[in-house]
Amino acid sequence: MGILSRFRDIMKMNVNALVDKVGDPERTIDDYMRNLNSDLGKVKAETASVLADERRAKRALDECKAEIKKLQHYASKSVEAGNEEEARKFLERKGLQAEKLEQLQTSYDLASTNAVNMKQMQEKLVSDMGQLEARRAELKGKMAIAKAQQTLNSMGSKNSAFEVMEEQVNRAYDEAMAIAELRAGTKDDLDALFAQYEKSTNAEDELAAIKEKSNHKEL
Repeated sequence: MGILSRFRDIMKMNVNALVDKVGDPERTIDDYMRNLNSDLGKVKAETASVLADERRAKRALDECKAEIKKLQHYASKSVEAGNEEEARKFLERKGLQAEKLEQLQTSYDLASTNAVNMKQMQEKLVSDMGQLEARRAELKGKMAIAKAQQTLNSMGSKNSAFEVMEEQVNRAYDEAMAIAELRAGTKDDLDALFAQYEKSTNAEDELAAIKEKSNHKEL
């Protein structure tokens, strides 16, 4: 009977256990959700027909019971009236109805069971979908946390790289400044030397000029 043929499989299915066994739970959850939605749609589509069958079976059963009760009443009245032949006919018809009642009871029991099974399947499918939705939300939450952690880790790595780069830049800057200072010091030293040299040269020149002047005086 359509979806009812899968009653046992649906009822014994443990979606959480199935999801736990796979390597890609998110994809598996999506696949199961599609299957469950499809099954739930079939349950809803067939439930009306199953409930209608149950109502018809119940009505037929009740009518048969009422007929048996009526025939029993007529048979009793016929016996009271002294009409055993008529009472016998009523009892024979009652026997036929009793045989029919067994068939109708079997049909009703089956229809009633089918209706109960449809309800149980619907509740199970809805429950399974709820569990999968919860698992999917849990997975998405974990993935969000993982992505956030990856982002933080990435930012931490970038910060570390930046710090290393900054340290390298600072070191290069310090070295450049040191070289500049050395160069500046060398230049200052040279300037001092040149200044000293110039002073010495001027002194020598002046000394030479004084000596030359003295020599001219002596002449």
